[in-house]
Amino acid sequence: MTHLLSSSKGKFFGLVVSCALLFVSFFLSVRLGQISLPGMTMIEAMVGFDENSAAHVITYERFSRAFTAALIGSSLAVSGGLLQALTRNPLASPGIFGINAGALFFVVFSVAVLSITSLSMLIWIAFFGAGFAAVIVLFLGFIGVDGLSPVRVVLAGTAVMALFTSFTQGMLVVNEANLDQMLLWMAGTVSGRTLDVLLPVLPFMIGALLCSFLLAKPINILMSGDDIAKGLGQKTLLVKVVLVLVAVLLAGGSVAIGGMIGFIGLIVPHIARSFVGNDHYWLLPYCVCIGATLLICADLVARFVIRPQEVPIGIMTALIGAPFFIYIARKGFRGR
Repeated sequence: MTHLLSSSKGKFFGLVVSCALLFVSFFLSVRLGQISLPGMTMIEAMVGFDENSAAHVITYERFSRAFTAALIGSSLAVSGGLLQALTRNPLASPGIFGINAGALFFVVFSVAVLSITSLSMLIWIAFFGAGFAAVIVLFLGFIGVDGLSPVRVVLAGTAVMALFTSFTQGMLVVNEANLDQMLLWMAGTVSGRTLDVLLPVLPFMIGALLCSFLLAKPINILMSGDDIAKGLGQKTLLVKVVLVLVAVLLAGGSVAIGGMIGFIGLIVPHIARSFVGNDHYWLLPYCVCIGATLLICADLVARFVIRPQEVPIGIMTALIGAPFFIYIARKGFRGR
C-alpha cells in the first residue's frame, strides 16, 4: 500500500505537524464561540481561575469542552484503527460491535423507565451498556472450533446492533417523556461535559490509549496472518481478546460521554493510513492527533452554522463521514 510519508524522519515530522494542528484547533475552540475571548484573558483564566469572572467561567467551560472533544475524537479513532486491524475490514468501526447501540439502549431505558436524569449516572450506565453489548458479541464470536473469528464478530456485531436499535426505537415510540434529552444523546454532543463529570471515566480511557500503543508490535505481526503470527510465537487469541477489550473501553467511554458520534472511528484510520501505511507504531499516534483535531474542528464549526443555536456534533461528523463511507465502500467493491 502506498502512503505519503515513507521515511521515519518524514513520519516524525508529520506527527509534529499533526500535534501543532491539534494545539491550534484546541486554542481556537477555547477562544471562539458566541463570545470571543482575548488571548490574554484565556491565559489569565488558566493560570488563576476566578469563579466570579464571566470570562474565566467561559474559558473553563470551553476548555472542558475542547478537552472532551479531543478525548472522544482520539479514542474513537484509535478504537476504529484497532477494530479494522482485527477484522481486516476497511469499513469496521466501533459500531460494528454494537457498542453504540448497546450504550444508547441502556441510556434510553434508564431515562424512560427508571427516570434517571443525572449526567454522571447516565455516563456510567452508557459505559455499562457498551460493555454489555461487546461481551455478547465476543461470546458469539468465540463460538466455533477456531476460536475468535473476525467474520463471526462482524456478523454478531451487526445482529446485536440491529437488536438494540430496535429495542431503543420501540422505547422511544412508547415513552416520549424525556425525548429531548434522549435525542440529544442520540445526535451526539460535548456541551456541558465538565472535567468533574469526566474524571470517573478518564482513567479507563487514558489507560486504554496507553495500552493500545503497547499493542502496536503484536498488531503488526497479527496483520501478516494468524498462521504466520503463530509461527512467530505469538499468542494470537490473547492478542485479539486484549485488542477487543481496549477498543471497547475506548469506544464505550466515548459513547458514554458524548453520545452517538459516528464516523470518526471509520474515517480517521484511513486518513492516518494514507500518511504512514499499516505500521501501527505510527498509525495509532496519528489516529490520536487527527481524531482529536477533527472532532474539535467539527465542534467548533457546529457553534456557528445556525448561530446562536448549535448543531449537534454527531450531525457534523456525519456530514463529513457519510461521503467518505460511500467512497470506501465503492472502492472496496471495485477491488473485488
